[in-house]
Amino acid sequence: MIAFTSVGLLGLLTLSIPVGIVLFLLAFGIDEFFSPFPLMRGLGQIVWSSSNSATLIAIPMFVLLGEILVRSGVARRTYTALEKWVAWMPGGLIHANVATSTMFSATSGSSVATAATVATVAMPQAQALGYNPKLFSGAIAAGGTLGIMIPPSINLIVYGFLTESSIPQLFLAGLIPGLFLAGLFMLITVIICVFKPSLGGPRQSSTLKEKLDGLADLLPIFGLFAAIVGSIYAGWATPTEAATVGVAIALLIAAHQRALNWEMLQDALRGSVKTSAMIMLVVIGAYVLNFALTAAGVSRALQDVLSGLGLGPLETLLVIILIYIVLGFFIETLSLMVATIPIVVPIIVQLGYDKIWFGILMIILVEMALITPPVGLNLYVVQAARKSGSFSDVMLGCIPYALAMLAMVGLLILMPQLALFLPSTL
Repeated sequence: MIAFTSVGLLGLLTLSIPVGIVLFLLAFGIDEFFSPFPLMRGLGQIVWSSSNSATLIAIPMFVLLGEILVRSGVARRTYTALEKWVAWMPGGLIHANVATSTMFSATSGSSVATAATVATVAMPQAQALGYNPKLFSGAIAAGGTLGIMIPPSINLIVYGFLTESSIPQLFLAGLIPGLFLAGLFMLITVIICVFKPSLGGPRQSSTLKEKLDGLADLLPIFGLFAAIVGSIYAGWATPTEAATVGVAIALLIAAHQRALNWEMLQDALRGSVKTSAMIMLVVIGAYVLNFALTAAGVSRALQDVLSGLGLGPLETLLVIILIYIVLGFFIETLSLMVATIPIVVPIIVQLGYDKIWFGILMIILVEMALITPPVGLNLYVVQAARKSGSFSDVMLGCIPYALAMLAMVGLLILMPQLALFLPSTL
């Protein structure tokens, strides 16, 4: 049964069948071959109950929020402002890539949107100033992964929905590790560029007045982040309500900057509908597959297999981490999450680990999948923005940042409070 599920998942994805359909097909197969009951007779009720949740309304709202910010030019102004603050360090504008990704992650909730936005803004400057294409591109691809870690995060909403975890707690749990990981990205850039300056580029210094003037372009992002996360943390709003407030504030920001018009709004709504429909199909498919897996006993079978290995909790956790790293080479991020959560999370809880903590650990492993070939979406997004050069440049440039993610995984295992400190204050 485990082999059927694993091979079936990889085989169907190899055929380029849409992920949501793959999950439904797997559920039908498990029902047909392994379940003593006709599970799919309850398909209508399962689909309705999985989609009839106010929590899921936050997904299209956060997607729309990111679309508005991208199309209103807020990201471009944010990049220019942060460039004045961080481009003096070894590596120059590479730090602006990471810093802008961090800021934009605090509003968009999507890694691909973050990487696409920063790449579009940064690439022309990199080519004009003669930056090494490998490290510069790798920093954008890696920085974009922060979009699913730093709250608000669409992937954390999906994880919370599927595991019945508190989404506000997940948002808070992702904040410190997300900022820590951004710091690791910048640190590794400094180290590389100190030892090999040719990989960086010209450092740029700005006067204090220029830096302070640039803060005016950062205030909208800070305000938006404070409104979304602050209202959730203070208990004034649910994630869904906070997302709606965020959209309203984003529209006000776009209007203030004279970027709000009917054409822009149409494009933002159209992009949001396409992305949200894809996400919802995957989420509903995952819920159906979860029901089939639970009823057929796949989770229990996998638990028996792991128990038979005679490993302790830490060793079992390391095996699961290794599985995620390997699967990340072949399976897209959201698909990787929704296909494995129903199987893995019950095992993690049985081992005595906190599922909020594991959610953050899983997100870091999923982030690695975004920058590892052949399926790493951020690699393709950045390469498309470059419009020239070899795809291997982007892959090679991501290697130091993938190692930084592995280091972050180790830190979370050694110091779980990095993720659990803020949720414990709720």
